[in-house]
Amino acid sequence: MGFSCFCVAVKIMKETLLLLEPHILKTFLTGRQFFANFVGGFVFLVIGLLSFSAVEANDFELTLKDLGHKSRSKIKKAVKNLGNQGNPAALPALQALKDNRLRVSEDGTLIILNESGDAGREVLTDKQVDVKSLELSKPRINNSVRRALSATIGKLQLQSTDTNIRLSAAKQLLKKSSSSLVELVEKALAVETNDEIRGVFNLVLAKEGLNSDDKIKRIESLKIIREFGNNDFKSVLEALLKKNEKDEFLESDSEIRGDAEKALSSIETRQFFINQIANLFYGLSLGSILLLAALGLAITFGLMGVINMAHGEMLMIGAYSTFLIQNLFKQYLPNFFDWYLIAAIPTAFIVSGIVGIIMERSVIRHLYGRPLETLLATWGISLILIQTIRLIFGAQNVEVANPSYLSGGVQAFNGVVLPYNRIAIIVFVVLVVISVWTLLQKTSLGLQVRAVTQNRKMASCMGISTNKIDMYTFGLGSGVAGLGGLALSQVGNVGPELGQLYIVDSFMVVVTGGVGKIAGTVAGALGLGVINKFLEPVAGAVLGKIIVLVLIVILIQKRPQGLFAPKGRMIDN
Repeated sequence: MGFSCFCVAVKIMKETLLLLEPHILKTFLTGRQFFANFVGGFVFLVIGLLSFSAVEANDFELTLKDLGHKSRSKIKKAVKNLGNQGNPAALPALQALKDNRLRVSEDGTLIILNESGDAGREVLTDKQVDVKSLELSKPRINNSVRRALSATIGKLQLQSTDTNIRLSAAKQLLKKSSSSLVELVEKALAVETNDEIRGVFNLVLAKEGLNSDDKIKRIESLKIIREFGNNDFKSVLEALLKKNEKDEFLESDSEIRGDAEKALSSIETRQFFINQIANLFYGLSLGSILLLAALGLAITFGLMGVINMAHGEMLMIGAYSTFLIQNLFKQYLPNFFDWYLIAAIPTAFIVSGIVGIIMERSVIRHLYGRPLETLLATWGISLILIQTIRLIFGAQNVEVANPSYLSGGVQAFNGVVLPYNRIAIIVFVVLVVISVWTLLQKTSLGLQVRAVTQNRKMASCMGISTNKIDMYTFGLGSGVAGLGGLALSQVGNVGPELGQLYIVDSFMVVVTGGVGKIAGTVAGALGLGVINKFLEPVAGAVLGKIIVLVLIVILIQKRPQGLFAPKGRMIDN
């Protein structure tokens, strides 16, 4: 029907257009007749095109339905036909078939199961169905069908309107390219407008071009790889430089070998700089976490002079507070689970701060001026807190899940992904540092804290309650440490010994930066984090820590006051 209508339309339109000749128009037709013929032809043309669309849609649905056929050969044929039709709408069904999630009902309806297999949707209508009430069968496939599925899925993904899907498909081709896909890639490249995807396509063609018999084509491929290639090409380039048992190069052309060496050197140099940038980011991330752990200590130790060995347990309490808030949201507010972290921020601060105030009021206030007794007492409190957490939550680590908006990451460079949770921690640390600095420098409480720090007796004579300031200061330092525990919960598991991992590093940060100086704490934490990250690949984790410790000892010998020495003269309390 569609084809016949189309033919009639074409015939009428052709005859009508011929009437445009003036002499014919005058002889045979009036203007009214010409208009009638033209409109009639146009109508037939529209009907024909619509009929074609209906036929095409019907063919697509019939082909798609064959994915549930009992015959493997029929399924394979359907897969290839769907690839030839080039309709990306077939992708969900093809992917489900590949992942063993495609099912067929008794009436032949194709259903895609979810990951857990307890629900499903119809392929054509996307209507949700109750899979438990249906008798479903599973299409049987073999390796031959799986290979066809992989090729067809890749082909349709390259034709997708979604840029991310096309980019992902292009990268997969780069890892598993083959000569059979060259024509497909060339066609996709001809219509591709995204520069990043075009670059990947060029690399795919360059990789295949290395196997060409044309020397000029191989040299051009090596130039592209030299300019845009990554570590994935190292094995390919190294293969061109290998020798046999007779110490002869497998690649006989010296020019090709020379270009391969240049390309390999260029890739290694580029990857080195990319790795350094990645190390810098992860060093800043590590330093940010260390900064949150050390910032509270800079307040309690730096400003108050209290050696608090239980400071690490404030981090632990903040982390477990986050864990509890997560579980409360999971149980009672599952629809708002992603917001649990917002509620956990004040909770971690308040709970850790209260524990710190209780510790200061009950024990530490009686030990001011006696550093050895304070050290031993806080160490005992540390052991008590660890054992208490073990009794309540168990000795095993607990997991704190990331909200959906902190899952994944952004790809900044080839092979370098910056996780969203670490980016968020860096931003969070900046906000906390600004808040603490503002509190200590721009508020009356901060003025009183600094007054008590410099001269307790004089501050008391001026009417400042030194006992209250001690309590508030210790609570502030403990609360900030609790925020550090919250941040730590987003990058690793939470356990009773969490605080023990950071207490020594925190003291090193405070001493290195300058006792009582927030700016010094920031510089010390970020510096130690970056140095550790750059030393680990070279010297190893343990030796890297030793080197950092040695450097700190040397720094303290040369500059006992730290990187940021206090201005003026501190008066003994």
